[in-house]
Amino acid sequence: MSLPHSLSMPELGFTSSPSPASMHISQFPSHHHCSTQLGTSRPRIQEHRFQLILSQHGSQGNGHNLCELKLGSQNSQLLGHGYSVQLGTIRPRSQKHRKLSFGHGRTSFLSDYKLSGLNLGFYKTRDLDTLRPKVPKSKLIQGCHLGGSNFSKCRHGSVQLGLSEVNSRNLNFVMRSSSTLSVDKVVEREGGGGKSYYDAIVIGSGIGGLVAATQLAVKGARVLVLEKYVIPGGSSGYYERDGYTFDVGSSVMFGFSDKGNLNLITQALAAVGCEMQVIPDPTTVHYHLPNNLSVLVHREYSEFITELTGKFPHEKEGILKFYGECWKIFNALNSLELKSLEEPIYLFGQFFQKPLECLTLAYYLPQNAGDIARKYIQDPQLLSFIDAECFIVSTVKALQTPMINASMVMCDRHYGGINYPVGGVGGIAKSLAKGLVDQGSEILYKANVTSIIVDQGRAVGVRLSDGREFFAKTIISNATRWNTFGTLLKGDDVPKEEENFQKVYVKAPSFLSIHMGVKAEVLPPDTDCHHFVLEDDWTRLEEPYGSIFLSIPTVLDPSLAPEGRHILHIFTTSSIEDWEGLSRKDYEAKKEIVADEIIGRLEDKLFPGLKSSIVFKEVGTPKTHRRYLARDKGTYGPIPRRTPKGLLGMPFNTTAIEGLYCVGDSCFPGQGVIAVSFSGVMCAHRVAADIGLEKKSPVLDAALLRLLGWLRTLA
Repeated sequence: MSLPHSLSMPELGFTSSPSPASMHISQFPSHHHCSTQLGTSRPRIQEHRFQLILSQHGSQGNGHNLCELKLGSQNSQLLGHGYSVQLGTIRPRSQKHRKLSFGHGRTSFLSDYKLSGLNLGFYKTRDLDTLRPKVPKSKLIQGCHLGGSNFSKCRHGSVQLGLSEVNSRNLNFVMRSSSTLSVDKVVEREGGGGKSYYDAIVIGSGIGGLVAATQLAVKGARVLVLEKYVIPGGSSGYYERDGYTFDVGSSVMFGFSDKGNLNLITQALAAVGCEMQVIPDPTTVHYHLPNNLSVLVHREYSEFITELTGKFPHEKEGILKFYGECWKIFNALNSLELKSLEEPIYLFGQFFQKPLECLTLAYYLPQNAGDIARKYIQDPQLLSFIDAECFIVSTVKALQTPMINASMVMCDRHYGGINYPVGGVGGIAKSLAKGLVDQGSEILYKANVTSIIVDQGRAVGVRLSDGREFFAKTIISNATRWNTFGTLLKGDDVPKEEENFQKVYVKAPSFLSIHMGVKAEVLPPDTDCHHFVLEDDWTRLEEPYGSIFLSIPTVLDPSLAPEGRHILHIFTTSSIEDWEGLSRKDYEAKKEIVADEIIGRLEDKLFPGLKSSIVFKEVGTPKTHRRYLARDKGTYGPIPRRTPKGLLGMPFNTTAIEGLYCVGDSCFPGQGVIAVSFSGVMCAHRVAADIGLEKKSPVLDAALLRLLGWLRTLA
């Protein structure tokens, strides 16, 4: 027979390609040897060509032999007919490399067309035009075949596809089937001392976890993020109902400006090539406090000071001195390149470059905002106002709020300002997740991690509720420390240091949240976006349902709600114990009673007629936060059992289990968007050093970690 037939060609690209995910059809006559070339990409080094000689086996009855498979350096366009079906993709670890796509074209000529042996291995080459297997027995996928339609007995005897190792660093790839290539289990690569398919697995896609993941990905690491829910973001996520886009948590976004070193959200997005349009908020928060005290925190610092000193003229000097110390700390932080405080090479380098700033931060590290405020201020009501300022930051009063944490927030709101992302806060997590994938890493949803796998004292992988297991060099938990060292790890795997942490810190309370859609006319035209309400009694500040935080994001971005409507997001502290032991009927009834009381307070204080304007309402309790965010008792981080020594007691990212790291609001420096972003940046740097992507000194590492461990005992 001499009928022409079509062979679909998978396309491999290492850099930009005219059609990086497509495949082309090449025609060749029967009874001839053929040279099959893969690739329409240009390598980074133009002189390089890679070639793999294959065994010349075929069907002698038809005489169709695939004698040579080439990975070439030129743009090629293989002409033919048929159409391609993508079977899977290989994502490279480095951001400089393109995805590799494998597929076949189904045509009108071929049937029973099989690729009987497909072996993907890792190859290392030193000579041009050759590929040698690095680990001869290393195979990722074997024995898969492709189906066609109308031509029989056309078979490839054995095809091996290899990826060269370059830049003296191992490049790891994952191939996931999207068609007939079936991969049921996670692939493990041989070599490198065991199961180390990913460089890092991140449990949870909160902002801290996503910042850590993206920062690692841009350094060249291969990262897998596992998220229990169907969207990323955690408590900085979103959900949609009836035309409304609701923020799950707070919509006060710190670290989202275009200047300085503390704009960590902006930096994290930029690192993965993302940029979001933002809307400046002219007022960070409008306080409505006992004794009819009303204070607006203006975007401009001078306007805020004028407002506050106007309320407390007799304390003007004390106000200037207290907030002046906040600025001293903020300016010191803002002058430094922020990386891991557990990495000595970076730490010593920063000290030699900015010794005064480093000493300033060291001086304030063990101090709390309440102690500093009391050095300069005597008025009890003004001190209570500063308690309210700190409560927003840390859910505790000023005496228990580390001065460094308070300073970051109280100054960044004026330095860079509060900027709301167009489309809602959930867009931040979505953008980071997209950027992560664009860097060649992965995020997997509906992936409920139930345990961390520990082998000989080292964290090596995770196990999901459906039985799947994933392995990596390092594991990063974005869960709370109570979830990490109480649920994901149990018994003998819980180190003594974590037991000590739980003796010093307790779980912060959770929240009752109310998401509402209301008629726009109920709000006055000059309504501010964020409000804090504590009507009658300062002592109720920390009590459940005592104070109310209100966010109205549609004041800034009307696109979040249907026309003629506003969003009100109300939340107040609540304990999960208050919601347990109830029948379903009693639980739902209690939600309505408590929510009605909270809404009534806002109606009396701020918006007459609020209840009658409601067109949508959904109430969430601490049980809701626990269910959807997988946070122990719905908590939002740790608070100290007693007055702490600043941030001395807060654990950093490393843990006593080798290969296991923590990130998020139960790590240094604590709660809040800017704080968890800082935690993510620090964690990525420490992990990168430990897996060889950053400079590292093992001797200095050990000494510094011992020193930091000792300092924590002083708290």
